[in-house]
Amino acid sequence: MNTLIKHIRKKYQLYIMILPALTIILLFNYLPMYGLQLAFRDFDMSKGLTGGTFVGLKYFTKFIQGNQFVTLIKNTSLISFFTLLAGFPTPIILALLFNQIRNSTQRKTVQTIAYVPHFISMIVLVGMLLVFLSPTSGIAGNVFRVLGKDPINIMGEAKLFRLVYVISEIWQHSGWNSIIYIAALSSIDPQLYEAAKVDGASRFRRILHIDIPGLLPTIIILLILNAGGIMSVGFEKIFLMQNSLNLSVSEVISTYTYKIGIINNQISYSSAIGLFNTLINFIFLVTVNQISKRTNNTSLW
Repeated sequence: MNTLIKHIRKKYQLYIMILPALTIILLFNYLPMYGLQLAFRDFDMSKGLTGGTFVGLKYFTKFIQGNQFVTLIKNTSLISFFTLLAGFPTPIILALLFNQIRNSTQRKTVQTIAYVPHFISMIVLVGMLLVFLSPTSGIAGNVFRVLGKDPINIMGEAKLFRLVYVISEIWQHSGWNSIIYIAALSSIDPQLYEAAKVDGASRFRRILHIDIPGLLPTIIILLILNAGGIMSVGFEKIFLMQNSLNLSVSEVISTYTYKIGIINNQISYSSAIGLFNTLINFIFLVTVNQISKRTNNTSLW
């Protein structure tokens, strides 16, 4: 304890700099955890967060035994899995491709074009999907008519919902997510490339034996972090893309929690569902971290 106090006194300028960030984390991430007890109580608004009868695991049991449980777990896990499967390698590939562009002006131009979709708001993005994929006036509808086929309401097709979601996720975020890999590539010693050229290594060989090994620690850390959010599918986009025709595959835990808690005013039940989802993510995070630690000696802790 004395050592910590001495360190704070010695480096007090640095601690002052991070104080606003720590305050925000404390206020918006840790203090709200006090409300987790609502998952174990019958919420009574007149008694506040500490009020209500203690009911133990009543709402957890209700959720697990409910008719929607299997559907919600299936929909959430499948969307998360396909998004991770297709979306995780794409920024890596983009970073490797950007790294091969030697002309700095061309590289910056291509990177900027790839980054721009990230700054499109979620509402605008879903609006674009609705317009482009409209069977009456959208690009998709016109393409079907040119091919002599009847237009398909793609946003209303349950079997196409996951495909549209994953492709739009890749388009919007892959360029931005490649930045961290580009930064990792920039830290690789240039002498390795020079030595490889002298030895006659092709561009593909340099990527395979220099770039990818240099990215591997970053890839593993980001994969662990992504595994920690495997059951946390983004609420806004899913909710905006939902309609009565695709609800069978688009209803996920986050949207169900919103409808139960905010719309139906079942606060305790929705808190239990949210806590259950968080525990599943935590288990995934710890498991993947331990596997990575034992196999590659790379981990978050």
